[in-house]
Amino acid sequence: MRKVYITGVGFITSIGNDAVAVSDSLRELRHGMIQYQPFQKADVPVKVAAPIRDFITDTTEAEDWVFPARYNLRREVLRGMAPHGVYAYCAMQQAVEDAKLSEADYSNPQTGLYAASGGSPFLLGHYLERMRKYGVMRCQPLGIVASISGTVNFNLVSQFKIKGASTGFSSACASSAHAMGFAYDEIALGRQKRMFVVGGEDGNVESILPFAGMRALSLQADPALASRPFDAARDGFVGTGGGAVLVLESEEEVERRGAKIYCELAGWGQGSDGHNVAISHPEGAGLQLAIENALRASGVEADEVDYINAHATSTPIGDISEAKAILAIFKNNLARTAVSSTKALTGHGLSLSGAMEAGFCALAIKEGFMPGSAHITKIDPACAGLNIIRATLPQRPQVVLSNSCGFGGANVSLVFRAV
Repeated sequence: MRKVYITGVGFITSIGNDAVAVSDSLRELRHGMIQYQPFQKADVPVKVAAPIRDFITDTTEAEDWVFPARYNLRREVLRGMAPHGVYAYCAMQQAVEDAKLSEADYSNPQTGLYAASGGSPFLLGHYLERMRKYGVMRCQPLGIVASISGTVNFNLVSQFKIKGASTGFSSACASSAHAMGFAYDEIALGRQKRMFVVGGEDGNVESILPFAGMRALSLQADPALASRPFDAARDGFVGTGGGAVLVLESEEEVERRGAKIYCELAGWGQGSDGHNVAISHPEGAGLQLAIENALRASGVEADEVDYINAHATSTPIGDISEAKAILAIFKNNLARTAVSSTKALTGHGLSLSGAMEAGFCALAIKEGFMPGSAHITKIDPACAGLNIIRATLPQRPQVVLSNSCGFGGANVSLVFRAV
């Protein structure tokens, strides 16, 4: 099995639109939540979201979208994109530049791309309504490409001329973590030399507000209280969107190019709850299995893990389920292993989360810190056995675990190692 390294990252997130801004926010525990203007209506119980700054993508006319001048997106390209397609494209451009890749490096049969998103309910709803109102032949020709769940990989593979393995993943909030794991396999097994891993979500009314019907969103009006994983008073998650891209490369490619390394992606594991379509197993059974598989695959013992980037979304059931899984696996090492949830800062990015948080872990290892878990006033007694850090620690973790959990009890754990 070949070693796999992260050599580039790109971010469009609620806490920053590049690696420098994201790193600063993680260190300073600066969150991206606001009272979201579209939610400020009497019939909307949710008030807080974590939107993307410096982009305007709230119209169905893509030509009217606004984004930073450094990104060059032509009109004919935009017409095939969702809002999160724009975020992912910009993050992809950052990652290519960060890894110092030429077009010859990434546009070849040895380089692939795995992506994840939930599609764009915003655009899909609009195009379906237009079809019903005006007829089939008045549909936007690229409406399907722009709105369904494969839109990110469709666009990035074509625009960046990717010729290797490509596909999309759909396991809800575990989606881009699955993409990360299977991209690792492509390189470790010698099928590809390089993989891009992409996560994206619109993070607008249509992609966030339906979760209110599940009673999954926080009803807090104060942005500093709405997302507080592990806190006894948490009442749901805060929705966000954006795009995140990581570049994975084989050891041979790293040596050939003299590439800088963030960290090694040492292995991964997955496991399923077999329990409920929407609710985590009460004992975290599937996540326990995912963690065990990840540790075994990467050759890491539980007592070697310095930091866990928890999936913890700030929901009453989900946080406890994950806490129980961590307590079961790390029971002999609880005081040593720091735990935090960066969703206290970003909000929950749904299928974006796994890739975004993998990028956070890469930054933490390379730059030498462990981000704290913000907004905690009182730890939930069910989570009290964990070493949940409330402030950022200026220490470089040598081994990091990142968890992601999705609907149907899909669980993924990724292991990263300093080099």
